[in-house]
Amino acid sequence: MYFINHEQIDQRIQFLTSLANACNQLEKQWAEGTNNLVWQLAQERVLQLAIETVTDVGSLLIDAFILRDASSYEDIVEIVQGEGAYSAALTETLLQLVKLRKPLVQDYATWDREGMHPLIPLIPAALEEFGTSVRAFIKKEME
Repeated sequence: MYFINHEQIDQRIQFLTSLANACNQLEKQWAEGTNNLVWQLAQERVLQLAIETVTDVGSLLIDAFILRDASSYEDIVEIVQGEGAYSAALTETLLQLVKLRKPLVQDYATWDREGMHPLIPLIPAALEEFGTSVRAFIKKEME
């Protein structure tokens, strides 16, 4: 029997809704022409939190189901997808997302803040699918 930290996983999956809502608000602000430093920095924080949340859930699944150790953020996404937790199409979006981690946390001084990042409109649907898929995966694995 596996030990799954349902509380931590559920907490993080529930947080995905807040991130999706934030993406929708950011997209609306950009459409209305609001593009000031606060909204630009908010966009970066939403991207970073989406990365951390997805990889936290992935790491919890890896630990719970005793999967092979991940060597990178991309590896976390690929390992969990390889176990059938979510679709290959979602994996592509998640990989694009987690590849932003290094530039967001290391290259923040030179990050291009002028436009809305192309992942912002895609994140709400991706995060919803991720949460639904992870819950279904856990349920299936526990049967």
